[in-house]
Amino acid sequence: MTTPADLLIRSRRATFNRAIADGDAQAIGPILARDCMMVTGTDSAVIAGRAAQVKVWQREFAAQHRLVYARRPTAITASAAEPIALEQGEWQGMAAGTEDVAASGIYTAKWREVAGQWVIEAEIFVTLA
Repeated sequence: MTTPADLLIRSRRATFNRAIADGDAQAIGPILARDCMMVTGTDSAVIAGRAAQVKVWQREFAAQHRLVYARRPTAITASAAEPIALEQGEWQGMAAGTEDVAASGIYTAKWREVAGQWVIEAEIFVTLA
């Protein structure tokens, strides 16, 4: 069954994917909680906080041979007890301007509704290929 949270989170994820494709780090900031955490897929680097993640994306977007990451949700489970949800899905990193997949895997993201907006509190990525 599709829930309002499911639709809103999928929309926010699509906005995040568009921001990555467009190289727009500033559009990513509002999707992240202030104290969000990300664990990267290959080296398990921990990037803590919205400001740190925006800086990482700015560096990524400035790279000469950057990857364009796309996350595709396969399941979103909303809590009946709290304004939180878990997103699970698959991700791919493609060389910019191509459809050549350089890396791919699975991910999970914890979302929280804050002041009527869903924001990402934590993401964990695993590189599988």
